[in-house]
Amino acid sequence: MKQAVLLVDDEETIRTMLKMVLELTGFKVLEAADGIQAIEQVETHNPDIMVLDVMMPRMDGFAVCRQLRSKSETENLPIIMFSGKAQEEAIREGMNAGATHYLVKPASPTEIIALIKKYLNRVNIQVDSSTGHDTVGLGN
Repeated sequence: MKQAVLLVDDEETIRTMLKMVLELTGFKVLEAADGIQAIEQVETHNPDIMVLDVMMPRMDGFAVCRQLRSKSETENLPIIMFSGKAQEEAIREGMNAGATHYLVKPASPTEIIALIKKYLNRVNIQVDSSTGHDTVGLGN
């Protein structure tokens, strides 16, 4: 089964370009144009990773990230913030909101794909020996 990437950006041209490259790389691609749609897509489709813009209508990327981190079902979802906001303060806010990685626009599709693969390969399922339940975590 293909791994699913959720692309969240209010700029359709960015989503279209990234979707095309990601699909050619073998990923299933889901899309959202704002933060509210992003939350809905996560709840409906449970993507494997998210590429999340910061500046969007209705709910910005920082708020989306904080909301996803507050839920046990999505607290370990890899989130790559992808934003034109390059100031150190914005990067710090993104990481404090729970981003796995903060990537400044513009970035090459090759760089984005490499990051997606890096974080998808780090996600692993471990069995908690005390409970016998699977727990999802990020490896080293």
